[in-house]
Amino acid sequence: MGGLPATEHPMWNASEFDFDLIVVGASFAGAACAIAAARRGLRVCVLERKRDPGDKLRTTGIIVKEAAERTLLQRIPASLTRRTEAVRLYAPSLKQVALAAPGCYFLTTDTPAVMRWLAGQLREHGAELRLGCAFTDAARIDGGWQVQGVGRSRYLVGADGARSRVARRCGLGEVRQFLYGIEYEFPGAKLADPEALHCFISKRYAPGYIGWLAQNPRGVQAGLALRHDPANARVPDIDGFLLRVGIAGGLPRHLRAGHTRAGLIPCSGPVDCIARDGAMLVGDAAGIVSPVTAGGIHSAWEHGDAVGAAIAAHLRDGGPPPEEVAIDAAPRFRAKRALRWMYDRLQFDWPFDLLLHSPPLRWVAEQVYFHRRGAG
Repeated sequence: MGGLPATEHPMWNASEFDFDLIVVGASFAGAACAIAAARRGLRVCVLERKRDPGDKLRTTGIIVKEAAERTLLQRIPASLTRRTEAVRLYAPSLKQVALAAPGCYFLTTDTPAVMRWLAGQLREHGAELRLGCAFTDAARIDGGWQVQGVGRSRYLVGADGARSRVARRCGLGEVRQFLYGIEYEFPGAKLADPEALHCFISKRYAPGYIGWLAQNPRGVQAGLALRHDPANARVPDIDGFLLRVGIAGGLPRHLRAGHTRAGLIPCSGPVDCIARDGAMLVGDAAGIVSPVTAGGIHSAWEHGDAVGAAIAAHLRDGGPPPEEVAIDAAPRFRAKRALRWMYDRLQFDWPFDLLLHSPPLRWVAEQVYFHRRGAG
């Protein structure tokens, strides 16, 4: 069926719709989806509720090697990134072990500037970006969606975070299990060992997850996350955590935090219903975040890109339904979901204190931080 020009393909009657695709959310997954579709000539509109894409972020902005080398993110200006090749893992006692793997690295970023750069990429690739435009509602119409205040679109993609309004309005699956994270940024600060990502295990301060310190191009980012329990919700005690680990991690004393980031992080893998009837979810909205590391940029970008390309292929060439592609392309994280189950139930401080330097624990840690992420 492929090969007909867009305006001639029987499945694409452009006059009936204002857009071929509306994407809600301009972060990594939404941008990947929109750019992939716009590259094929689709009329794409991206809604972003914030007027400044770099404001009020909920991502650490740490990019793994695969995303830095195999996606559009390789074009991020070098001045906005900082390469980190090692991890220092700290037991609750603050004993530490250095981890590394040949050729593996992370990029810490000037995240607000990266998000503004990404907004520029959307426009450069032909997508219409509407800043300060929140998604409010959508209704199913014949062959597409009517998005309130925006117009009619063949497809609607929700990239609007862990509490996705698109998911609720379109009857899609919703994320049910979360971590809650908070991160401070200390502009101009420098760690004693700025070449490593410092990760701290502590059931007291970070039950179900970790704390971290990292050098980025603007200063130091320091974060803490814990398993979110809606029945007994609490905010991570990041100030107490930094008093406990700051000296061991090489954080200078008497710092004043600049920006603070906070929010929910999905940790149970993809939602049950990612796509149906012309509506799809990507990124945090779809639960496409590693249940163990809470890293999501690489997986979110690849999935968003696959969905955007599938929508274009379907409309232009009669390719398979993009809903099927959205479901099939979502990483399952089976092994990491099993590790998440174990960590939720079996996290104790003493095994990490006792076994930190043992070969089995070191092997597991290196798999978590440096294993190839493509398979999830």
